[in-house]
Amino acid sequence: MHYPEELLDEGFDNGTMPDNVERLRQAVVGHRIVRAERREITMESWPGSTLLETFNGLVITLDDGTEVALVDSYDCCAFTELQSFLLHPDRVEHVITGVGTTDGYDTWHIFADMGDVLALNLTWSSGNPFYYGYGFTIKVIPLRPEPDEI
Repeated sequence: MHYPEELLDEGFDNGTMPDNVERLRQAVVGHRIVRAERREITMESWPGSTLLETFNGLVITLDDGTEVALVDSYDCCAFTELQSFLLHPDRVEHVITGVGTTDGYDTWHIFADMGDVLALNLTWSSGNPFYYGYGFTIKVIPLRPEPDEI
C-alpha cells in the first residue's frame, strides 16, 4: 500500500502539513498500534514554556509503550482539528510501513502491508496564510519505567 505524495499550493500551505505527516511517520513506522483513543494530555502551553496545560487529543499507543499524541491547534482563523478516526483491529498486528494522505491532507492513512491500520479524518486551514499557526502539535511520550524497575 502506498499513497502518492500530495502537493499543496504554496499560497495555501507553507510546508506545515507535510512536516506534520513526516513527524508522525518518524514516530510510528516500524511499530504496531496497541490502542488509539481520545483523551487529555498535559503538556507545555507553547513550545519552550514551563507552564503546563491540559489539551484533548488523539493518543496512539505503540507496541513498545511509546505514546504519540496529536493535539488540535486553534490560532484565530487558522486551525487543525481531528474530526474522526477509524482503527482497523484486523490489521493492528501488522507493522506500520508508512503514513500517507489523500483529499488535500484531510485524510491521513497510517498503513501496513495489508492496508490502513488507522485512518484520520481532519479539517484544517492556514487561515490568513502564514500569519497564524496551524497543524497538529505532535508529542512523543516515551514509556516511563515503573519505580521498581529503576
